[in-house]
Amino acid sequence: MPAYIIVEIDIHYPTEYEDYKKLTTPTLAIYSGKFIVRGGATEMLEGDWQPKRIVVLEFPNKESAKQWWLSEEYAPAKALRQRTAMTKMILVEGV
Repeated sequence: MPAYIIVEIDIHYPTEYEDYKKLTTPTLAIYSGKFIVRGGATEMLEGDWQPKRIVVLEFPNKESAKQWWLSEEYAPAKALRQRTAMTKMILVEGV
C-alpha cells in the first residue's frame, strides 16, 4: 500500500533552503518517491493550525519511504534542511 511523508516546515533561511529543494528531488526518484504537495497555498478549515509550509511525499510503501529518509543519498539534503528550517514530519500508510 502507498505511504506518505507529511511535513510541516517553518523555513528560517530561505536562500539556503532553495539548495535543499534542489538536492532532494533526485533522491526521491531512487526510492520511487514523488511530491504530491510542495508548498502550495493552505486554507484552514477547522481548528487553529497555521502551518507555514506543507509538503507531502508519496512512496509505493512504508519501507521505501523509510529507506529514502535514512539513505545516504538524502543525508546531505536532510542535514541542510535541519540547519535551515524547523520541521515536523510523520509517515502514514495510505489505503
